[in-house]
Amino acid sequence: MTTKETLMSRTLDPAANAARDKTIQARSVIAGLSGIFVELYDNAIYGFLAGTLAIVFFPTESPATGLLLTLVAFGIPFFIRPLGAAVGGHWGDKIGRRKVLIFLVTTMSLATGLIGVIPSAAMIGIAAPIILVLLRFVQGFSMGAETGNANSYLSENAPDGKRGQVVSYANGATFVAMMCGTLLAAGLAAALGPETMVAWGWRIPFLIALPMGLAALWVRFSAAESPEYDKVKTDNLVLKSPLREAFVSKVGRRGMLLTIILPLFNSSGYFILFIYMPSYMSGTLKFTQVQGLLITGAALLVGAFTSLLAGRMSDRFGRRPMLAGSAFLMVVAGFPCYWLLTQGSVWLALIGTIIMAIIFTGTFGVIQTALTELFPTRYRTAAYGFGYNIGTAIFGGAAPALIAWLIVVTGSTWVPAFYLVITSLIAGITALRIKETAFLPLPE
Repeated sequence: MTTKETLMSRTLDPAANAARDKTIQARSVIAGLSGIFVELYDNAIYGFLAGTLAIVFFPTESPATGLLLTLVAFGIPFFIRPLGAAVGGHWGDKIGRRKVLIFLVTTMSLATGLIGVIPSAAMIGIAAPIILVLLRFVQGFSMGAETGNANSYLSENAPDGKRGQVVSYANGATFVAMMCGTLLAAGLAAALGPETMVAWGWRIPFLIALPMGLAALWVRFSAAESPEYDKVKTDNLVLKSPLREAFVSKVGRRGMLLTIILPLFNSSGYFILFIYMPSYMSGTLKFTQVQGLLITGAALLVGAFTSLLAGRMSDRFGRRPMLAGSAFLMVVAGFPCYWLLTQGSVWLALIGTIIMAIIFTGTFGVIQTALTELFPTRYRTAAYGFGYNIGTAIFGGAAPALIAWLIVVTGSTWVPAFYLVITSLIAGITALRIKETAFLPLPE
């Protein structure tokens, strides 16, 4: 809060002051959501267009090899996400969440927009995929830093007893962003056809990121800093090296270990269901590209609502039962639902995908809130972001390429189901061992 805003608050009557605080709080929540929406849209469209990008940037006689190389390019930047989380988290804990969030939405939007103007491999040869990977590294750095800063910012701006609800808005925004990318990709594929999509149609979703980024940038400029961070700054508790402090602290070390293991189901479920599955449906299960994208889009629409419901339920019943319950449900339902996908029927595939999406959102709508509650404010963004992005890189970002490779090696189309069920089991067991934090204030 600025000096001018503080003086104003002293002159307002209590009712007006409370109304003004709610306005600032709402503006801050929207600012956090806007960047998350843009960054997840930017990341999602790459997965949705993987089949087309394989032809544009990795031309080869084998479509499966081209797709594998495209998914490798998808996964590589996830290994820079821990670096982005460490650096961006350090900045967020040192200078404030808001300034870092403004910087991140700028870099992410520019990198995505530039992907839309890269010449194809047919025009400039190997330079094309090299430029693509470099821009994906910029995206990876931005996304790694965004996670800790944005979700900490939302959690710290949430009213008492509503952290799960407020942070779940980010999860809902993620689904809506991915759904927008899905519908746009499906609409373009249906309207333009495969040849035009390869020629130039694939560029449109990437270029759209530029005006979206400008809108998010404007919203973030108009928002206030996190009140929890302002309190740390006022009390002179800002750390010189937040991540180092987290490693020194027993609480910090345990929390970072949990941020790696606890989101296993979240990472694998997200990338298998919504990033890998559209290309897998069209490339292996022989659905058309439009059918695969529309099935995924329907699951995202349902997931957007159920993730919000999960956040609210976690405020009432706790984080632990939601996380453990959804993980164990996927252990039970994963194979039957996946069987529905393999039957060649669009309707059965739709039913199987939607059921898995509903189960998945029991974790997806809660996990980020639970992780922000593991750390004190003075090193929350650095420790939470760093640990979470290590786990995401290993078990999420590498998942599409790993699964594609295992399918080629084993010849089994059931590899994604095994991966999903095993990671869900580990996450469920871990969730039973965490301390319930839903009904406690954020650690200082």
